[in-house]
Amino acid sequence: MSEELLLEALKKVRYPGFSRDIVSFGLVRDLKLEKNHATVLIAVTTADASVPSKLNEACEKALLSVPGVFSATVNISVQATRAPAEAPAADKQEQPPLAEVKAVLAVASGKGGVGKSTVSVNLACAIDSILRERADYRGVGVLDCDIYGPSVPLMLGASARPEVVGGRIMPEQAQGLKLMSMGLLLDEDSPVVWRGPMVSNAIGQFIKDVDWGQLDVLVVDLPPGTGDAQLALVQNIPVTGAVVVTTPQTAAVNVARRGARMFAKVNVPVLGVIENMSHLVMPDGSKNHIFGSGGGASTALALDTELLAEVPLETGVREGSDKGLPVVLSAPESPAAKEFFKAARKVLAALGR
Repeated sequence: MSEELLLEALKKVRYPGFSRDIVSFGLVRDLKLEKNHATVLIAVTTADASVPSKLNEACEKALLSVPGVFSATVNISVQATRAPAEAPAADKQEQPPLAEVKAVLAVASGKGGVGKSTVSVNLACAIDSILRERADYRGVGVLDCDIYGPSVPLMLGASARPEVVGGRIMPEQAQGLKLMSMGLLLDEDSPVVWRGPMVSNAIGQFIKDVDWGQLDVLVVDLPPGTGDAQLALVQNIPVTGAVVVTTPQTAAVNVARRGARMFAKVNVPVLGVIENMSHLVMPDGSKNHIFGSGGGASTALALDTELLAEVPLETGVREGSDKGLPVVLSAPESPAAKEFFKAARKVLAALGR
């Protein structure tokens, strides 16, 4: 019997709340087998006091299932985000989350179905393309906070599991962007059946436990509405500004206004409104407003902010999202891409970038 059998057994232990196992997460630090007694050291970084006990029980059960193992000792090391040698002096404050991120941009909508994630991805790519021309370019990231319907990985062509290095989660790289999403941690068919506190905890970990490094802008794709995800975000980090996404219909506009007012209550400025699926460009160049018109402008007026862009309906936008190559990269001269670039330039100006 070898320690490889013990490692195989531990691959069946899932990290609490995730479908991924502790071995692939890189949490198993030491594993020994002596005289039918197995010993394992698990290193985790978490603020959830229930995680160590759950892992202890699950690991012990897994080890004892290996033939020939009669007893097991599971040691759980709960790591801080800094190594002891790097700990700040008592009279100094600990570095806040995202200290090396210059601006955090939230993209929100009052309701689903308005293409918010599509806007988030294309806006991030457009911002990144603009900033890459500058000498002081640091990078752009995308944080997908839509826990229940994470679609950003698909839109950016990302599928690899994030690695854990030194107790920190390393964001994936996709289309030149740093990316973190629940969609990268769950199996393709795994449903997310979580209550509010679990959602808040997951978003907190995405903010505090992910090594985002230096970024010019972190674009945060929020789920629709004004619930736990939004509150967890603004409670954990200082959001620099928000962009509201709507479609022209009256129903979408009314909900968008209500949702956007949440940001005013938590002192987050709304930088502007993007009207998605604004119109259909006809062969003669005219605009067919099949969903109505003026919704984005009226929303911006009601929120005392700017209409950033009116993104037309285009097959290329949908095709780009399905293929993992956003339209601003696949067809930068298309009408939709030009609107995203226009919005990106206005957002960067508002952010002082």
